[in-house]
Amino acid sequence: MSITGDTQINLDHIYESCSLCPRNCRVNRHVSTGFCGCGNAVKAARAALHHWEEPCISGSRGSGTVFFSGCTLRCCFCQNYSISQENFGKELTVRQLADIFLKLQEEGAHNLNLVTATQYLPSVLRALDLIKSRLSIPVVYNSGGYETCEVIRELDGYVDIWLPDLKYYQSGLSSRYSKAADYFDIASKAVKQMIDQTGAPQFDSAGILMKKGVIIRHMVLPGAKEDSIRLLHWMKEELPPGMYYISLMSQYTPFYHSADFPEINRRITSYEYNKVLDEAIRLGLDQGFMQEKSSAKEEYTPPFDLEGIL
Repeated sequence: MSITGDTQINLDHIYESCSLCPRNCRVNRHVSTGFCGCGNAVKAARAALHHWEEPCISGSRGSGTVFFSGCTLRCCFCQNYSISQENFGKELTVRQLADIFLKLQEEGAHNLNLVTATQYLPSVLRALDLIKSRLSIPVVYNSGGYETCEVIRELDGYVDIWLPDLKYYQSGLSSRYSKAADYFDIASKAVKQMIDQTGAPQFDSAGILMKKGVIIRHMVLPGAKEDSIRLLHWMKEELPPGMYYISLMSQYTPFYHSADFPEINRRITSYEYNKVLDEAIRLGLDQGFMQEKSSAKEEYTPPFDLEGIL
């Protein structure tokens, strides 16, 4: 099992010198933890039906969502900080993870939704391989967008729906809030690769549930509406029309270390969000979803209580 690209990376041994994410920290995760905070064992904090994704993902029964522990970003406002930054969760074997996937399908999930899984990629792929003949629902890869094109290519044939964030355009913002000055350079290439792999969005016979495609999420940050608008212009200019959906999010809530950055230690205003939304519509980027301002609530963050893991 290897990632193909400019270099060959053997996934069977990659935990010995990890290069799964753009940090490329080369840590031996058998004896230590990488930038992501993870060792060599899969760790997850929740596996349950989730009803708060986009309508074409959650549907009527919910998305079978597995929240993995750890993260390759350091977002100061992360609403899932207890698992992404504090690494809460329970270690699982590959077989246990595969069984969790099947259990979610048996519970009626419309899809299998893998949230922040890249740091465990070899183990996740092995789990999917174990059950591929029994898995009949689409696989969603729910990501912060900070992914290498090599990893995305490795997931070709496994992932049906990509659900990446596209968080920032300016490197100053991504460096300050997520400790990733190269975020846009990496994420913009990743999004293009995702679209290339899936092609145009495909839906079920009722036209309700997505079966294949890309949904690009962008959450408007306080005081950063101009950065959001620059991202929209990039999408309009650089991405093929009709080949992706956009999800414009208003749910920003000050979490975690937001108080350390006074300019974002508040919720966004209706004016800020509406300016970005109006520009998206003006640019013709109206294939997708918007959020009501009421979405900025803490209760939209699920409880990380090991549901579905124990």
